[in-house]
Amino acid sequence: MRLNQLFALLSLTVTALAAQAQVVKIDGSSTVFPITEGVAEDFQKAKKGAVKVTVGISGTGGGFKKFCRGETDISNASRPILAKEMADCKAAGVEYFELPVAFDALTVVINPRNAWLKQITVAELKAIWEPAAQGKVTRWNQVNPAWPDAPIKLFGAGADSGTFDYFTEAINGKSKASRGDFTASEDDNVLVQGVSSDINAIGYFGYAYYAENQGKLKALPIVNPKGQAVAPSEAAVLAGSYEPLSRPIFIYVNAKSLAKPEVKEFVEYMMKHSAKIAKEVKYVPLPAKAYTTGLDHLNKGKKGTVFGGKNEVGVTIEELMAREAAL
Repeated sequence: MRLNQLFALLSLTVTALAAQAQVVKIDGSSTVFPITEGVAEDFQKAKKGAVKVTVGISGTGGGFKKFCRGETDISNASRPILAKEMADCKAAGVEYFELPVAFDALTVVINPRNAWLKQITVAELKAIWEPAAQGKVTRWNQVNPAWPDAPIKLFGAGADSGTFDYFTEAINGKSKASRGDFTASEDDNVLVQGVSSDINAIGYFGYAYYAENQGKLKALPIVNPKGQAVAPSEAAVLAGSYEPLSRPIFIYVNAKSLAKPEVKEFVEYMMKHSAKIAKEVKYVPLPAKAYTTGLDHLNKGKKGTVFGGKNEVGVTIEELMAREAAL
């Protein structure tokens, strides 16, 4: 092989390796996916294809498993990192930044042809979803005598989903405590399809998937602790009245990954554009100060979580902001 051919081949190899290296790997929550995917699309356009951003959906728990093994740069999470996941990350030497990106109104949905359900209480949701209901509460009139003698068809988040963790804690009082005889999936599109095709169906997932499919679904107002029936909306989340199903959603960034320019640039881009994308996909943007605080944490190396390794129900935007400011 001639010398100039060898140099050309080496140059092509180096170029190929460089191009291969310019990848940002993200996985995790299907709830956070619409925001991250939207930011990723805009970022890749801005970079004119020089950086590739891959966004997977394996659920919050599934995402953290990959993240704590060092397989991804960023993990989408619809709940805070848990103590077991923190221990797994520590054992593998993975340090991280916790960055809130928006608030979600976790939405309970029914088929639009359902004419008997106008609202639902937490007690009624618990009667449907608690572990003791498995194989026993199978018809609507067993929950409320005013409802018809018709089968309940249940659709919900899979066990690796942060939405599953949050919903079960908010409704049943304990994370992951749920009946098991329902159609489960970490892919919310599967749940949309199930509820939209059965008049007797009820399910739950992030607000963005309801907003995207409003013609196929009906969102149920939830009776909050004050006795008010409140439908999921940006106004209700901001007012703190959509209880107990309003929650913050996050990205977690591997601290070592920030040494890669493409990852650092993407995360900075996400902090500057999440509010816009969140609004576009029907989540509730955080105040501008939350995103600048996130950037400040990155710049000052403020790693870790403000949640102490446990999921919490009922955290408001103001409380989240105060915790982040104190990190």
